[in-house]
Amino acid sequence: MTKSVDPVSHRVLAIDDSPAIHEDFKKILTGNAGSDAALAAEEAALLGDLATESPYPRFELNCALQGQAGVELVRRALADGRPYAMAFIDMRMPPGWDGLETIERLWAVDSDVQIVICSAYSESDWRELLSRIGHSDQLIILKKPFEPVEILQCASALSRKWQNERVLRRHVEGLEQVVTARTQGLEAANRQLRYLATHDVLTGLPNRAILDDRLEQASAHADRDIHEFALLLLDLDRFKLINDSLGHRAGDELLKEVARRLKSVVRTADTLVRLGGDEFVIVLAPIESREQAKEVAARAIQALRPPLRLLGVDVHTSPSIGIAFYPADGGSAESLLAHADAAMYAAKQSGRGTFECYAAGMGTSTEERFLLESDLHGALTAGQFELHYQPKIDTASGLVHSAEALIRWRHPQRGLLTAELFIPLAEECGLLDPMGEWVVHEACRQAKAWQLQGQRPMRIAVNLSPSQFRLKNLVDMIRRALTAADLEPRFLEVELTESAVMSNAEESVVILESLSRMGVLVSVDDFGTGYSSMSYLRRFPIDKLLHRARDGVARPQPESEGCRRRGRDG
Repeated sequence: MTKSVDPVSHRVLAIDDSPAIHEDFKKILTGNAGSDAALAAEEAALLGDLATESPYPRFELNCALQGQAGVELVRRALADGRPYAMAFIDMRMPPGWDGLETIERLWAVDSDVQIVICSAYSESDWRELLSRIGHSDQLIILKKPFEPVEILQCASALSRKWQNERVLRRHVEGLEQVVTARTQGLEAANRQLRYLATHDVLTGLPNRAILDDRLEQASAHADRDIHEFALLLLDLDRFKLINDSLGHRAGDELLKEVARRLKSVVRTADTLVRLGGDEFVIVLAPIESREQAKEVAARAIQALRPPLRLLGVDVHTSPSIGIAFYPADGGSAESLLAHADAAMYAAKQSGRGTFECYAAGMGTSTEERFLLESDLHGALTAGQFELHYQPKIDTASGLVHSAEALIRWRHPQRGLLTAELFIPLAEECGLLDPMGEWVVHEACRQAKAWQLQGQRPMRIAVNLSPSQFRLKNLVDMIRRALTAADLEPRFLEVELTESAVMSNAEESVVILESLSRMGVLVSVDDFGTGYSSMSYLRRFPIDKLLHRARDGVARPQPESEGCRRRGRDG
């Protein structure tokens, strides 16, 4: 059984000044074909079969006596969305338009209509037709008198051609729409890629690529107009501590807020760039005087002074800013950035939260710092670190009851270096955690060695950095150090900063409880300088709170109900 398919019905127009011709078209196009199709459908219904597609096409015929009326029918059909597939047009239709004029005006309304010219005149008339209309694949000439089969063949072939052209046109239009959509998508993707290539994803500020271009433009304008411009390099103070303590999400929020505040400081003509990490660059071009650059630096410091609320904590940050001027401090982008970087480190060394202008000699300290950083990477493997122990004396008895382990670096060329000369650098380089692990192992080993030498057992205190305190394997690392040295946990004390403990209070409780169950003592250093909440402190299993007095000496605070442990030694 085959599927029934209704034949396509095409609209046909006959324009002829003879009503008799109209009747002939109706008999040929809508008479027998329609009855034969109906008969075939009835036979199929009686036999219980599904009718196959009729071999006879269907036609809907309309007629007009003059060209004007025919063109109007074509116009209305097009407006209704039911255009004519083809038209039979008589060549002579007095007193109105002849066939050629009718065709010209009809195609002006609907250029897709297929045309059959019906004429009884001699061959000489076709010259005029070709000169006016030209050759066209939409035009067939049929001479009168014609046979019914000729009309059916013309109507069937041309209407099918018209239908196929419409299908093809819709397909091409669909492809064009797809191509257009994909092209627009590619253009949008390319715009996004160009934006990502020249802008920082986090803050939306221009990046190094834009900075190089702006510095090149600023240099060209400065050389041409003989004026200066300034480059300000900003580095956030203590950003790594905030990032490690509160997490990278909080660090990202801080960077976005810093970018927003710095935008309010610069002019529209200036360039604000995120260079990377926590470094920002401002290009002031041009400047009328050097004081203008200093004023912008001061406004930037002031803009970052109000605290930012992150994870329920008021976070304070400040920038250290280095300023370099073109062309006095550098004739290229590289030298200008290097000198601004040297001035920025000078600002950090002078107390942070301030700015410095580049001066001769500043680059020397930057080069030394770079060399020191290079040496620091191999110091741990080379065994150049050592621990010195600061005793803690009971003032009542005069006995040494514990000691604090202090790391020192015995540099091959520079000699013995104290912690403040290399710990900040190690923190920036990501070397602080492996150094901290070495300190814990070495302190445990030394405490056990003293016991084996017959000395009175003494507790050793080691400092844990905020990032080390957040390590997932911290408790396991301490347990391994105690096991390797065969040292009882009560002889190890870990010192934490208040900000490290309070950065994620819930997580801190879990870590501190694990250390407490192990038997390791915990003390909080610099208490009272951070963001502590007494309600949390009552939950922390802390043995001691240390407060740095003005003379720099750590003084233990009296134990409160919230931080006292029962049944503990020492």
